Amino acid sequence: MKTHIKNIQYFRALSPLSKPIADATHSIDRIAFIVTRIELDSGVTGESNLLAFNYSPAAIAGALRDIVPIAMEFEAWETGRFLQRAFAESEYFGNRGITRWAAGAINIAMWDAWGKTLGQPVWKVLGTYRDEIPVYGSGGWLNYSMDELLAEVTGYAKRGFTAVKIKVGSPDVERDLERLARVREAVGPHIRIMMDANQGMTVASAVALSRRALQFNIHWFEEPIANTDFDGYKYLRGTCGISLAMGEREFDTTALRELIRRDALDLWQPDILRLGGVEGWRESALLAHGAGIPVLPHYYKEYDLPLLCTVPNAAGCEWFDWSDSLIDQPISFHNGVARPMPGAGWGFRFKEEYLTPLE
Repeated sequence: MKTHIKNIQYFRALSPLSKPIADATHSIDRIAFIVTRIELDSGVTGESNLLAFNYSPAAIAGALRDIVPIAMEFEAWETGRFLQRAFAESEYFGNRGITRWAAGAINIAMWDAWGKTLGQPVWKVLGTYRDEIPVYGSGGWLNYSMDELLAEVTGYAKRGFTAVKIKVGSPDVERDLERLARVREAVGPHIRIMMDANQGMTVASAVALSRRALQFNIHWFEEPIANTDFDGYKYLRGTCGISLAMGEREFDTTALRELIRRDALDLWQPDILRLGGVEGWRESALLAHGAGIPVLPHYYKEYDLPLLCTVPNAAGCEWFDWSDSLIDQPISFHNGVARPMPGAGWGFRFKEEYLTPLE
């Protein structure tokens, strides 16, 4: 069986839904992806994508190119060995940051190619606990007008989503509370509402907001404060009255272990690219499981949904529409739950008409 990686290409793709968005800590001018495509000597290809937005384009392009000669030493099924080699190579400059994103991009594409070689979906290769996962509609950006915000959340509700998430962390807490109140009024009492501050608040402001937001029956509070303030999370968990979620900014399990030790977390949100791919994602999910913490990953639904089916502590999957028109087999859902795609590998590929070579 020919499974050696013989070629690697990178492409850019811009979502047709691209428009400026903002949260409590970032302003983003476009919704853009970098697509990695590997080819095996059998002719089988594997793909991955990373959500690049407008950040550090030269740096991520350089990291992706630097990892090509390393990746081409391996067979498609040597996903863990590849990561060990990649992390050893990048240790001098550090394994937190862009070098880990690059390793994750290759790792995810290797899993796609290996699944296609076997003629099986990744989730069947790994083995499953379930075959469907709850999904929630995400967005509610701080630069949205009230009309835009309400149109988005009611649109999610009309499509069958049973939960929505919006951004908080405005300079004026009264604006956050007004937005939460209007969203609750618009979606009714049976839709779950979550709020996400993207690390944009202090402990004091997060406590103040959460206590006043209790009246809106908020399901969880995501990244209220800096991801390194472990004692702050402990304090918040004991005082704010709302479940705490975090994890999307982590490149390893250090924060998760520190929060577990402090009993300071309710939901773990791994980001598959930052964690370096499938192995890092699953390692963190199972560590969370050992502590009784459910997993609810960050952003990458086309990878997260099938992987959630393979762990015992899956809580749900975040949903954005950004990539749906770019790929040939978008995920479908019904009544707030979705099933993993049945095709081999990850079950989808990017459409050629949306790809331009990475310069």
